[in-house]
Amino acid sequence: MAPAYRTAMLPNRIKLPYVEQGDPDGKSVLFLHGFAGSCDSFDQILPLLPDSFHVFVFTQRGHGDASKPQKGYRLQDFALDAKGFLDFFGLQDTVVVGHSMGAAVAIKFALDYPDLTAGLVLAGSGLPKWGDRAVQNFWDSTVSRLEDPVDPSFVRNFIENTIARPIPSIVFEKIVRDSLKVPAHVWKEAFKNRLKEDFTNDIGRIQVPTLIIWGDRDTKTSRSEQEALLTGIPGSQLLVYQGTGHELHYEEPEHFASDLVKFVENVHGSR
Repeated sequence: MAPAYRTAMLPNRIKLPYVEQGDPDGKSVLFLHGFAGSCDSFDQILPLLPDSFHVFVFTQRGHGDASKPQKGYRLQDFALDAKGFLDFFGLQDTVVVGHSMGAAVAIKFALDYPDLTAGLVLAGSGLPKWGDRAVQNFWDSTVSRLEDPVDPSFVRNFIENTIARPIPSIVFEKIVRDSLKVPAHVWKEAFKNRLKEDFTNDIGRIQVPTLIIWGDRDTKTSRSEQEALLTGIPGSQLLVYQGTGHELHYEEPEHFASDLVKFVENVHGSR
């Protein structure tokens, strides 16, 4: 079943373009893209999923063609949008799949709305914590100085540094186009607020099955963060993709989709 592109308007007046695919009565799966992505960020994955999955991917606020308010870029704001989106469709028992920033939003969603969360897939996930040196350095050296229009060479370099395995040029250029739709104020607000987040004492409250997927050549998130997630989230499991970078759903779509399908089937089967 081909995906359908539409737009949802949430009660808070945030407009979110989205893709929907699969059986409306099927297993509910929500994808949350990483920073500078869009509802097309998983278009290499969706064709590999069975029609028995009811899949949604929406463009998060500040990104792509979604609403771009001046403020409201805390993880709790993104998570509230995800709740509003699921409420819009009356969905519960949803497996939430997040990549990079989307993984942080997925964690916050599971903490704030446990009754809506059937399971978590955290791909290329960091662990938000006080004093994160990498985030602080990126803010100090680059993000705090960004102005509109954001420099395309900066965006290209930002993306290139996340990829370890070759991806098709047409896919890379699509990622660049999506990234260039993010204005400077969204970069600033999102990263400034990330410096204020700390989940280290909260993740133990997550009580749903959790799959952590990480590429061992990821330059954005560390092995120690994966181990902290694995130790902190009860019953979680870690899969490490050898030779793969941060954009593992682009670099190894078949591998990613296969692991995702097994996980979703197990989660919904157990429920």
